Amino acid sequence: MKVLAINGSPREGGNTDHIIRLALAPLEEAGVETEIIRIGGKGIKACTACMQCFKNRNGACVQGGDILNETVAKFSQVDGIVLGSPTWFASVSGDMKSFMDRAGFVAQANGAPLKRKPGAAVTAVRRGGAISCLDTMNHWLHYMQTYQVGSTYWNMVYGREPGEAENDAEGLKTMKNLGANFLVLLQALAPRA
Repeated sequence: MKVLAINGSPREGGNTDHIIRLALAPLEEAGVETEIIRIGGKGIKACTACMQCFKNRNGACVQGGDILNETVAKFSQVDGIVLGSPTWFASVSGDMKSFMDRAGFVAQANGAPLKRKPGAAVTAVRRGGAISCLDTMNHWLHYMQTYQVGSTYWNMVYGREPGEAENDAEGLKTMKNLGANFLVLLQALAPRA
């Protein structure tokens, strides 16, 4: 089994990266392969709504030139997905929004490769706006027809500067519980031999 995580933060090693890793830890401990792709700061282009993905149906966005197509190609190869973004102005980062728009169209045009797979969203937030950020990612996961995984609280951790998330004990516990819940659903959905 394999789970893909998409990190929408441009800060390598920041709080978003840290909480994604916390959520993935129970999966890795159980032998699930994980991969984190950081799209933040990688120049993901915005969607132009050209709808060529529906015309071509080749699993790719015609824009190319960034990491979107190689990332979307992994959707059919994984058993679950985690989205992570910092909260910026009560929403996701611009890179995450561009990714969701383009990846969403390509996925819908090509058989919904995330359909009936576990999905979860996490966010690191300085103070407020996390619920709107999570809603944005959760709505995308609904569009992708994933089974959404929850935890003991909303999937957010407080912290602005790298490392500050470590001070939010409840948030850290929420990430660990999210990973444990994700594992249960992943195992329940695994094909039986």
